[in-house]
Amino acid sequence: MYNDSFKEYIKQSEPDKREKGYDWHTAIGLRAVDGLKTSEYLIDTAIKNIEGDISMEEAQEILNTYYEENPQSDKEESTEEADKVAARIAGILSEKAFSFTPNEYISIHKKLFAGIYDHTGKK
Repeated sequence: MYNDSFKEYIKQSEPDKREKGYDWHTAIGLRAVDGLKTSEYLIDTAIKNIEGDISMEEAQEILNTYYEENPQSDKEESTEEADKVAARIAGILSEKAFSFTPNEYISIHKKLFAGIYDHTGKK
């Protein structure tokens, strides 16, 4: 379970790993709230990011490439969405500058769901 994958990073790590662990834990948890389950591949990719082996941008690109090379069936599309959006949420959470305004909300919606839904980022 993903909670166990990030628990030690959040509790007993140096600050950078703790922050990244919390970002990924939160992002994956938000997808779970929507009833979407992320893959083990995402967990493995997130841990590489937390450990500093890859950047957040590389993590997102790795996921995009993985799903391009491994098309999902209709039943599995929710996992692809869960993984991609979780990575995007973690990326947004890792940004240092953040203000919650209507324009920022629209921008976040566009970042999270670009290429997934046609109405992404529209007023």
